[in-house]
Amino acid sequence: MLAFLTQNFSTIVIGLILLAIVILVVIKLRRDKKKGNSSCGCGCSGCPNSSMCHKGKS
Repeated sequence: MLAFLTQNFSTIVIGLILLAIVILVVIKLRRDKKKGNSSCGCGCSGCPNSSMCHKGKS
């Protein structure tokens, strides 16, 4: 087991860094969604799917 960890240490570290980045992106997207911000960064006035993102808002 220790030999496996030493041989693959760099791969494990890179994988953990990428996993952390993905988790941070998902957290940011969820926070933005709760605040009502769009994921594209522009307003919803010209978006044909605005009714899907903001259900209950007219």
